[in-house]
Amino acid sequence: MFEWWYFHKHGTSFIEQVSVSHLRPLMGGTESSISEPGSPSSNRESETSRQNLSECKLWRNPLNLFRGAEYRRYTWVTGKEPLTYYDMNLSAQDHQTFFTCDTDFLRPSDTVMQKAWRERNPPARIKAAYQALELNNDCATAYVLLAEEEATTIVDAERLFKQALKAGETIYRRSQQCQHQSPQHEAQLRRDTNVLVYIKRRLAMCARKLGRIREAVKIMRDLMKEFPPLTMVNIHENLLESLLELQAYADVQAVLAKYDDISLPKSAAICYTAALLKTRTVSDKFCPETASRRGLSMAEINAVEAIHRAVEFNPHVPKYLLEMKSLILPPEHILKRGDSEAIAYAFFHLQHWKRIEGALNLLQCTWEGTFRMIPYPLEKGHLFYPYPSCTETADRELLPTFHHVSVYPKKELPFFIHFTAGLCSSTAMIALLTHQFPEIMGVFAKAICSEPLDSPGMTVMAENKQNQRQLWFLALSHPSPEC
Repeated sequence: MFEWWYFHKHGTSFIEQVSVSHLRPLMGGTESSISEPGSPSSNRESETSRQNLSECKLWRNPLNLFRGAEYRRYTWVTGKEPLTYYDMNLSAQDHQTFFTCDTDFLRPSDTVMQKAWRERNPPARIKAAYQALELNNDCATAYVLLAEEEATTIVDAERLFKQALKAGETIYRRSQQCQHQSPQHEAQLRRDTNVLVYIKRRLAMCARKLGRIREAVKIMRDLMKEFPPLTMVNIHENLLESLLELQAYADVQAVLAKYDDISLPKSAAICYTAALLKTRTVSDKFCPETASRRGLSMAEINAVEAIHRAVEFNPHVPKYLLEMKSLILPPEHILKRGDSEAIAYAFFHLQHWKRIEGALNLLQCTWEGTFRMIPYPLEKGHLFYPYPSCTETADRELLPTFHHVSVYPKKELPFFIHFTAGLCSSTAMIALLTHQFPEIMGVFAKAICSEPLDSPGMTVMAENKQNQRQLWFLALSHPSPEC
């Protein structure tokens, strides 16, 4: 039972890990694996490790929820923590990167906020934000922290973000005037730009959650025009979701034409939205029986290929869209092509798939065909690079323990699990039978232990030898001419 639990918890066999990690070095198994620094094997290993690090890059969830107004309310209702410590620690690092700079010591309020972003305890962070506002009533980052963590409703969060916007725009204009004076002023301008972009983006998300979708779309479009270099924050994914809610499919196609490019990083939102648009043209009339008789039309072939492309990029999404797995609140960070990204996408986009008649039916009929095209996804891909092997480990760190992490490709049970299961089962059965029927099991055990000595072949050989000894003894005792 422990071996089974350990495999489901960590994805590897406990006995195998112990034997490789501890017993193999004692038996001298590591000497042959040591390679010189300049050897081809060491270069290959370093290249593989660098590739794994790049594959496991974690991204900020562009649609992440509000801690106070959404995550904490979930905790109040269910008693479960939707965010892991690892995820919150990554967010703290992001806040320190985007909201602090080397010139914070020049303003006492920024110095207090620099300490606030490092605090682990939420009440201590909120207390530090109020201290910063006492020193400077126009401290934009203090309003940001209060809107994220203290506000218990989206309305309260929006009110605080509007105060942050007013203060942030004032500071941003002041930084623009002084940006060429020194490198420190340039760093301060970058920090104030990050703060302003973050505030406007969260205001757009507040408007989207409160039903003012056109206002949210306008804020996002203006933000993308005003700060075009900041495409790394993936504002276009927020825009795609809002446009889908408006059912402005032509505008969605225009956004995809710009960002679904081979030179730009892909995401589940881009791939599955492209599949949804192509599915929309044929899903209302699609029938599996009819398609099997007459074959697929060109539009249906394009839709199926788009679904296969999306499934190859992230194979975890269909189970959530088809409600084969239960959804949880999405984390603040995601791993592309992993289970965390699938949850974040399906949490917001499931309603858009349900709105289009027959879209989920077409997805259900075709998504599993992707795996026939890539039978060995860890070795070779079809339209994308091979599926990364590190997603399970990273997703277990990002997702809460009460969620069953989706694993692809499905791992086969190790040999030691079968071995220990068979050994323990047979031992338990023998012990139970011995306890219930001691006399019968005793006779059975004696019969098994004495079977080699009492077998028919051995008995005949013993009798023949005994007869030969008797005849030889008689011959020696009574000699005769005939003998």
